[in-house]
Amino acid sequence: MKEPLIIKKKNLRGEDGYKTFSIRIKEELVAELNRLSTESNRSRNELVNILLQYALKHCEIQ
Repeated sequence: MKEPLIIKKKNLRGEDGYKTFSIRIKEELVAELNRLSTESNRSRNELVNILLQYALKHCEIQ
């Protein structure tokens, strides 16, 4: 008896716990992110996530 070919369902975009969205930021901020990216050998996406996590943990609303 032949074994069946099993094809597993692929996760749809966004089902990995991440969401994609776009934002508008000033050119100066992009330049600073690019500089940090080069210095740290991390992608801008990684840096934005790190910086947002830090900001959310240290944010205080008054």
